[in-house]
Amino acid sequence: MKMESDVCIVGAGPGGALLGYLLAKKGISTIVLERHMGIDKEFRGEHLNEDGEQVLKKYGLYNKVEQAGLLLMERVEYWHYGKVIKTVTPAKGERHVGIHVPQKNLLSVLISESEPFANYKLMMGTKVTEFIFNKNGGVSGVKATSGDQEVTIHSKIVVGADGRFSTVRRLAELPFTTIKHGYELLWAKVPSPAGWEPTIKNALIDGQQLALFTQAGGFIQIGWNIEEDSYPTLIKQSFSPFIERVIAAFPELAETVCNSIQSWNDFILLKVQSCQCPTWVKDGVVIMGDAAHTMSPSGAFGINCALLDADVLAEVINKALDKQDVSAAELKQFEFTRREDVERLQKLQFEIETTYQENFVVPVMS
Repeated sequence: MKMESDVCIVGAGPGGALLGYLLAKKGISTIVLERHMGIDKEFRGEHLNEDGEQVLKKYGLYNKVEQAGLLLMERVEYWHYGKVIKTVTPAKGERHVGIHVPQKNLLSVLISESEPFANYKLMMGTKVTEFIFNKNGGVSGVKATSGDQEVTIHSKIVVGADGRFSTVRRLAELPFTTIKHGYELLWAKVPSPAGWEPTIKNALIDGQQLALFTQAGGFIQIGWNIEEDSYPTLIKQSFSPFIERVIAAFPELAETVCNSIQSWNDFILLKVQSCQCPTWVKDGVVIMGDAAHTMSPSGAFGINCALLDADVLAEVINKALDKQDVSAAELKQFEFTRREDVERLQKLQFEIETTYQENFVVPVMS
């Protein structure tokens, strides 16, 4: 099957899906490729901050996402030996300290808003295998597989919105530096007990962070930091003492944790890393989101950065197509606009991680 479009976006996560909508809305012919068959795949970064919220509101999408289902966080708490020692509440004029948005709710809105445009097409279950190059060596499309079918898409611009292990970044031979953070995360999801309020709760156990993120739909996501590369040794040990420490920190979760987490298999391991790329562009190709600047989980900046990327990149692509100039020099305006803020947030993530224990210093009463 052969196809043509102005832009081919690889990856239909929040950033790629929003970019597809913004381009289609501008009348730019857009094809979005997603290797998964559905939008309800496992996803961990689902918290919006004010930046992500404002991007959605800018395009009249927030209310639609709210109707699909989201949850406003009322406060952030720091717990020490079963007591709250520090609380962060919404700033003046704000309604929340974060928003949980299930990925399927966000993506369903972005996709449903895009599909009415005749110049938009989403292809699920489609994996990119190689680039198509023009006579000058610039990227001018992709080859992909969709089931047993081979697909050839000629496009003026290819966008890599395909995450930390980006195929587009690899095919474009864009260099990157992986930055380790010294820890990994074990994730689990449990039903929230009756009366559980929409909060983010933090504790410190054996020097490691334990965080509880209330989720829309009546669930709690548990994230436990463990030492980097310690998981193979950890799972050889008894499971019970590990989970008992969770219950000791938050006794009200005893029943739901015992019912939902019964072995190491009930956790998902996330290798924590960030990355930086010297450049995000080549002639005819640009990468965004985690493909260009993988974020660590700290501060929940990842999804918000991807939405901000899409907002900026849509304008850059529109201007490049109007000028009929899709060179790296033209596309680099996206990088010029976003890089400083992204690298500031990556630095902030390290600061959050290195100063985390300071939140649990209890003043000595005289």
